[in-house]
Amino acid sequence: MHEKSIELLNKAIGDELSAVHQYMYFHFHCDDQGYDLLAGLFKKTAIEEMLHVERCAERILFLHGEVEMTASAAVQKLHDVRDMLELARKMEENSARDYNLWANECSANADSATKKIFEGLVEEEERHFDQYDTELENIEKFGERYLALQSIERSKTISAAGMA
Repeated sequence: MHEKSIELLNKAIGDELSAVHQYMYFHFHCDDQGYDLLAGLFKKTAIEEMLHVERCAERILFLHGEVEMTASAAVQKLHDVRDMLELARKMEENSARDYNLWANECSANADSATKKIFEGLVEEEERHFDQYDTELENIEKFGERYLALQSIERSKTISAAGMA
């Protein structure tokens, strides 16, 4: 009866797992480049995406379905921060669009609980989109100085820790 909901939830899991992998990759590279604020943002978002996987998996199990734990896309090996943020923004925009459509599909199939899950995911993906969009605007406004300030702040913190 809920086969379509299970299928859509598993698609969401695949997309969310891809996001977790991509954002952790970005986290590692931003951290390596000294961009602590962006590294933290990517890590925090990856953790939130893991919680999305959990929410979808719990619903699938409730519906007596099988949880598919396969990422839907490979990690894109980007090292430029602007490229990372643009991809992240696009991923969030696509997820919000898909989850809106899938919420409507669940509604049409009389599965309001799964519809609510997708509606909640839309809100969270839109918040992620806004965070990445804001970071891109900051880079546009302040240029490379914005990134340099993050790197300088890390150096100050490390230096202060060494003096203590």
